[in-house]
Amino acid sequence: MQNNPNTNYNNESITSLKGADRVRLRPGVIFGSDGLEGCEHAVFEILSNSIDEAREGFGTKIEVVRYQDHSILVKDHGRGIPVDYNAKEERYNWELVFCELYAGGKYQNNSGENYEFSLGLNGLGTCATQYASAYMDAIIYRDGMRYDLHFEKGENIGGLMKEKTSQSDTGTQIRWLPDRDVFTDIAIPLSYFQDILRRQAIVNAGLTFELFDEESGETYTYFYENGIRDYLAELTQNTSLTEVHYLQAETRGRDREDKPEYKLKFETAFCFNNQINLLEYYHNSSFLEYGGAPDKAVKSAFVSAIDKYLKNNNLYKKDEKKIVFSDIEDSLVLVINSFSTITSYENQTKKAITNKFIQEAMTDFFREQLEIYFIENKMDADKIANQVLANKRSRETAEKTRVSIRKKLTGSLDMNNRVEKFVNCRTKDITRRELYIVEGDSALGSCKQGRDAEFQAIIPIRGKILNCLKADYNKIFNNDIITDLLKVLGCGVEIKSKHNSNLNSFDIQQLRWSKIILCTDADVDGFQIRTLLLTMLYRLVPTLIAEKKVYIAESPLYEIVNGKNTYFAYSDAEKTSILNKLKGKTKINRSKGLGENQPEMMWETTMNPETRRLILVTPDEVERTQAIFELLLGENLAGRKAFIAQEGYKYLDMTDIS
Repeated sequence: MQNNPNTNYNNESITSLKGADRVRLRPGVIFGSDGLEGCEHAVFEILSNSIDEAREGFGTKIEVVRYQDHSILVKDHGRGIPVDYNAKEERYNWELVFCELYAGGKYQNNSGENYEFSLGLNGLGTCATQYASAYMDAIIYRDGMRYDLHFEKGENIGGLMKEKTSQSDTGTQIRWLPDRDVFTDIAIPLSYFQDILRRQAIVNAGLTFELFDEESGETYTYFYENGIRDYLAELTQNTSLTEVHYLQAETRGRDREDKPEYKLKFETAFCFNNQINLLEYYHNSSFLEYGGAPDKAVKSAFVSAIDKYLKNNNLYKKDEKKIVFSDIEDSLVLVINSFSTITSYENQTKKAITNKFIQEAMTDFFREQLEIYFIENKMDADKIANQVLANKRSRETAEKTRVSIRKKLTGSLDMNNRVEKFVNCRTKDITRRELYIVEGDSALGSCKQGRDAEFQAIIPIRGKILNCLKADYNKIFNNDIITDLLKVLGCGVEIKSKHNSNLNSFDIQQLRWSKIILCTDADVDGFQIRTLLLTMLYRLVPTLIAEKKVYIAESPLYEIVNGKNTYFAYSDAEKTSILNKLKGKTKINRSKGLGENQPEMMWETTMNPETRRLILVTPDEVERTQAIFELLLGENLAGRKAFIAQEGYKYLDMTDIS
């Protein structure tokens, strides 16, 4: 084979990126992404250095400004970055800090020098962010001097400017504009700054974070005097099963025999709550989104300790399966705030740590402390045990129900042989298909004869269906009428209960109908059945209401015969209006139940798209609708009695409709 001279691969083919290009051309390597997430991480790198200073005892306030042009300012009141000449390195410190990756003052942290527990440990942050900026300006006060530096696209412009100052305060102020040539998106939302500063206030007790948003003109202040303890108290607000329990520890160890020993200290606060649950881990002030070592420790220790308590107190039923962590997590509110002098992060973005010693030390600590806690707080221990068992049994019941429901609700479009008395239509065009849910077998007969079989399908309701607001999911899904309706709808169910969330199988793309039409008699019983149907849809498939798929077929109250003409009135006012326009002899018939209507009348009044009246069920006033549904059909018996006593007289005349 003849070689192509244009594809030579030799010693001159290997190249390396130099200077700012190491970051500007490969931002994802340093920041984890070249998009908005990477741009946000650059903010955290600068913020980390200011937090480290404050944690060393220099400064109690950090100020952040979010400008309208997407530039950012971070200002601290620490000692000020050393930027003057460094005789040891034979270079200016500003070059090392702002222009040299892997340079900084934190590499000796395990020896007990500066920054023992450092957040910005890798020596990448300030330099990498400078390299990735359209511009960066730094103002530093220290040693009675003011130092100014200006960079553009990774290059210093004008060197180091310095002058004496009368300002006694020290500190560092950095303002920069993320470069659109580096990041695909630099419009960091206000919510990111609010979230990150609040989290830092939580894990840095006594440190104030002040955020000014130029866009809105608002200032936000975050401060937790007692750190994670105040945070948990804020979250739970006296709704917990147990009081907040606070623990702290300090120890030393190594990840492997041949690795250096390092220091670990951590604090944790936790409680049990049947309304909220939360697990958050922070290490050297960095929020560990994926946890890693502390998360594994918590899962192992809590399962072990609570399982042991359940066994020792004979709280398991005979042959009952052991608890799993999700049973605990459902009711656990826990925050760990840890620090170590050596940290192994999964990557530069610091979202998980992998230290083996940290995991083992925390596991042993939690096992021991939980055992002591349960002995010293027997009432709390029993509350925790009972709640975890309740969560477990709810999960197991939900799993059985989920399997059962999946079997019941899945199937093909052809359901004639699987849903009793369901009458399908011919068309497969979803945009045309209509489902009439009618009251009783007699209505089924007249609707079946009066419909257009091409696009109108019918399913009858046998009596009054279950009140889905009062019934639990097991009872609901054991009801044949409801499961038959859900089968015919085809779109699954929406479950909002915490312990039954895995039942959620809703997919509106699987809905088999363009319109779902509720068709009941115009009497008290019919109205109640209609309300119960709406309640079922509201609880199990509320998106169908939100997407405007649900309608009510309005049935006429009166049939007015005038000679050879017949008119239908849907209210007393409409009856009066029609009679005022007619001449000659008229006959007024009170409308019968749907099952007694002739097919021609059913078509004309209820099913013909040209002449029928459909009321769209809309999601307007959702909160009011929910309140009324739950008042009239929920568990609030006292509220319902009071409402009927006050408002019931308005509806007494409806008893005459039948």
